Amino acid sequence: MAYLFTSESVSEGHPDKISDQISDAILDHFLAYDPEAKVAIETLVTTGQIILSGEVNSKNYVNVQKIARDILRKIGYTKNEYRFNADSCGILSAIQEQSMDLQGIRSLNKSDQGAGDQGIVFGYAIKETENYMPLSLEMSHHLLRELSSIRNEGEKMPYLRPDAKSQVTLEYSEKNVPIHIHAIVISTQHDEFDTKERMQERINKILHKYYKFVTGGPHGDTGLTGRKIIVDTYGGKGAHGGGAFSGKDPSKVDRSGAYAARHIAKNLVAAGIADELLIQISYAVGVSEPMGIYVNTYGTSKRKLLDEDIVVKIQKIFDLRPYAITKRLKLRQPIYEETAVYGHMGKKPRKVWKCFSDIEGHQKKQEVELFTWEKLDYLPVIKEVFNME
Repeated sequence: MAYLFTSESVSEGHPDKISDQISDAILDHFLAYDPEAKVAIETLVTTGQIILSGEVNSKNYVNVQKIARDILRKIGYTKNEYRFNADSCGILSAIQEQSMDLQGIRSLNKSDQGAGDQGIVFGYAIKETENYMPLSLEMSHHLLRELSSIRNEGEKMPYLRPDAKSQVTLEYSEKNVPIHIHAIVISTQHDEFDTKERMQERINKILHKYYKFVTGGPHGDTGLTGRKIIVDTYGGKGAHGGGAFSGKDPSKVDRSGAYAARHIAKNLVAAGIADELLIQISYAVGVSEPMGIYVNTYGTSKRKLLDEDIVVKIQKIFDLRPYAITKRLKLRQPIYEETAVYGHMGKKPRKVWKCFSDIEGHQKKQEVELFTWEKLDYLPVIKEVFNME
């Protein structure tokens, strides 16, 4: 039976995404100076105000106010008419030390380090796009990246403001193949002006629906870390364990486990094990080995293997203890600000140089590898274990 499926994305100027970017930028600065730091940062943004909270254990401290203001400038919140300005908004920090009750995650043997908390995580991949992501989500992200590029150029549409959302609805055939774009919706914040013709001429040519608004950003909506977890992952395809990512160091399996699950799903689909694959991994606090692993190939398995047989082979290939995941995917690097907008999954792995500063203003540059969980580096091992020619 044919059906419609919709995914959405939000821009870097969306209130919830502002919060995610601030939380992850603070996390990066802590990890740059103390790779073993334990960090869980939550950010709230509203009219003229940022509130930082959470728990940190670190050898070094960083200037969280400066980091937050730098993020706002990068996004484009630099005008008083936005009612949320990088240079004038208030910032309240209520960050405290992490509780020592989390002793369960420590072990004399690092490789047996337990999970920082219980949790279930999901990974997903599908042969709809070159990066094995759902097409509706990829299109939604792409539209807003283009809109952001136009806004930052400042020439074609100088009236655009940072806050925006997109939504793409695709029609699927009875064989689960996307065959038609049913609808595209873009909502964008803009300067106040009387005539509508300027925007309509540009947008009507390509969009089925559009919506314009003046009051936006944190003045129009309060933003919180972790409120766009479907945008962050698979756009509603597959499943989600419920745990947010941003602001959390990799000892929290909400984040590291989800990245490992995506890494597994993508490599299995790319290797030809299935056209679509969902994997669930569950953890218990203080326990290193997963409580359970579940796989669903939605009937697309290419090797005449039952899904439970695939689970057995996954356990042979991938070490899913938290410490092993962190080491394999290099998650103790300051790599997280780049994940906080336009999705944590589906981006191209790459190495970049980043600059950080501590509480005293001392700066350091560091080369890091981004999106390691997107690498197709396990294809030879998978083909060997699955006896593929």
